[in-house]
Amino acid sequence: MTSFVHYIPIATTVLAVAFTVALFRRWRRRGGEHLLWWGIGAATYAVGTATEALVTLAGWHEPLFRLWYIAGALLGGAPLAQGTVFLLLPRPTARRLTAALAAVVTVAAVCVLLTPINHALVEPHRLTGRVMTWQWVRAFSPFINTYAFVFLVGGAVLSAWRYAASRDTAYRAAGNALIAAGALLPGIGGTFTRFGHTEVLYVTEFIGLCLLYAGYRIIAIRSPGATHATLPVPAR
Repeated sequence: MTSFVHYIPIATTVLAVAFTVALFRRWRRRGGEHLLWWGIGAATYAVGTATEALVTLAGWHEPLFRLWYIAGALLGGAPLAQGTVFLLLPRPTARRLTAALAAVVTVAAVCVLLTPINHALVEPHRLTGRVMTWQWVRAFSPFINTYAFVFLVGGAVLSAWRYAASRDTAYRAAGNALIAAGALLPGIGGTFTRFGHTEVLYVTEFIGLCLLYAGYRIIAIRSPGATHATLPVPAR
């Protein structure tokens, strides 16, 4: 049985697509690997929420579930984290971390594609990693999302703290504070998903993305040439 909450991913997807377009436009104008990765991250966020919307509208299907887990649990925060990595760290270090992360995500994605599904645990309009027979596959997502948390939330908090020291950059501190909060919420929702409460994830994804987009817009509008915004992070 579906409720209003199950339709929230539709709105989240629309917002995520708009965010993706804004980031790629900025990347095309100004360049920068960090903006490219943030754009990719917003796009994978949109794919993850789009699969949630499709499950609400069309019911549970195995390809949708596997795509949801890869796009959401494995790629929901990782590409965004790489954007911050390229912004804060030397390029050689950022590229080494990118290669290492790509290797881990690739192995995890292959495992998600290969694991048998326990159809006895499938619910018509609810997504959860509990349906995977190889439950050890779910150990990849906390590892990947811890990495994403460190750079997404840590980078935003660090930036907010630095910019708060001056009244001239207080708006950047506020923007990064919103980004940090927005990055936290989907991760909290993902934790609830592990216990079968997927609806919490739908709510936190939407609110988190709203905060994330708002924080980015505050920084981008007030300082059009600036790129010092660290940028969401589900875990299932």
